[in-house]
Amino acid sequence: MNVQQLFIACALSTLAIGASAQDWPRYLGPTSDSKSTQKNLLREWPAEGPEVLWTVPVGIGYGGPVVEKGKIYLLDRDADKEEETMRCLTLDGGKELWHYTYPSPGAVQFPGSRSVPAVEGKLLFSCGHNGDFYCFDTESGKPLWNKNIWKDYGGDKLPIWAIAQCPLIYGDLVYVYSGAPGAGLLAFKKQTGEVVWQTKNLGPETYASPSIVRIDGEDHLSIVISSTNPIGHRDAPKEKGRVIGFNPKTGEELWRYDNWECHISCSQVTEAGDGKLLVVGGYERGATMIQVQRGADGKFTTKELFTTVEFGDQTKPALFLDGYFYGQYGTSGRRDGLTCMDMEGNIKWKTKRNPNFDKGSMIYADGLILATDGNKTLYLIEPSAEAFKPISKANLLEEGSSGAAEFGGRIPNGNWAPLALADGKLLIRNHSILRCVKVTK
Repeated sequence: MNVQQLFIACALSTLAIGASAQDWPRYLGPTSDSKSTQKNLLREWPAEGPEVLWTVPVGIGYGGPVVEKGKIYLLDRDADKEEETMRCLTLDGGKELWHYTYPSPGAVQFPGSRSVPAVEGKLLFSCGHNGDFYCFDTESGKPLWNKNIWKDYGGDKLPIWAIAQCPLIYGDLVYVYSGAPGAGLLAFKKQTGEVVWQTKNLGPETYASPSIVRIDGEDHLSIVISSTNPIGHRDAPKEKGRVIGFNPKTGEELWRYDNWECHISCSQVTEAGDGKLLVVGGYERGATMIQVQRGADGKFTTKELFTTVEFGDQTKPALFLDGYFYGQYGTSGRRDGLTCMDMEGNIKWKTKRNPNFDKGSMIYADGLILATDGNKTLYLIEPSAEAFKPISKANLLEEGSSGAAEFGGRIPNGNWAPLALADGKLLIRNHSILRCVKVTK
């Protein structure tokens, strides 16, 4: 194992403590990097695709499910009734065990759930469209405590795309980013909801969630902040975005990079070892690699290694495998499809529109990539820097529309939500169904 792999392994083991290898308990999985230790994946699918085990109806949503100990948790939203529902289902069969519904008034463009929950034992956390932050008892479905991370800190009119925070559990704390005038990052005691520390507002709104990164042998809490949105805030002064690292226990700022320019940031950073972090975005910003280093004085500094407009991902962080990054680079102005880039920013290949990958999701397991195209198709792919190497594909979701018109068009009834993989079962959703697919032998 080289130094780069060792750093990543240490970071992953920190987050994986307490979670079964076959669970998917948080956004991007047990190690928060879209990777699974699942083995025995089917190496090829039959012509009709992998077996569909069950399907259940759900509401409009961009937030994916999590799984722990055979139970699925999914935050759902009914835009017409203006309410949100946390659901608990069985992994075997999709039977609903309980649900909890609460009012969530108001509407934004592209309606639907935004957040992926986080679960640990008896505690389940979720953050809703309006900033309703709940801690549920996983057995009863009853709230143990709840806050509003927007209104409680002086928030009035919601950000353009509402609140899209995926809670992060780390030790005794759970983190979310507020973005209201009176707060930035918030660290709550996971058992009680008591605020342990908070930062000031860190800049323009962000839709990225906090993540843990490993820097020089330490765990740091990182957050990506957007630049000023020139469409949503035409009269606001122009401000660059930033990537900032904090001490996760105290909230002390340790380092920052101040030259990020993406006005709708949705993705946390991707770790690439040795303090290298890749931040990606859509809207033609692309990607920037930064290096975080500790100096002789013990303080941390950042350095930009490269920026490219030829690689990016509008809604998810890049997937990092064996020295190469994979991203779905589909934005309002680009259709680069699934794209592969090396550590120096050199593009190895792009699928463009053949096939088109646009805001889908990817999971790496057992030497293979499972990827949705953002619409209706699931792919089984061999990772390779040489070329796009699809093995199998299957149309698992139906095309259609959610019935909501946005910007003169229709929202595709596709799959922008993150996938989840647990006990050999892949969970995939669109704006009308949650489907469970068997992907192992």
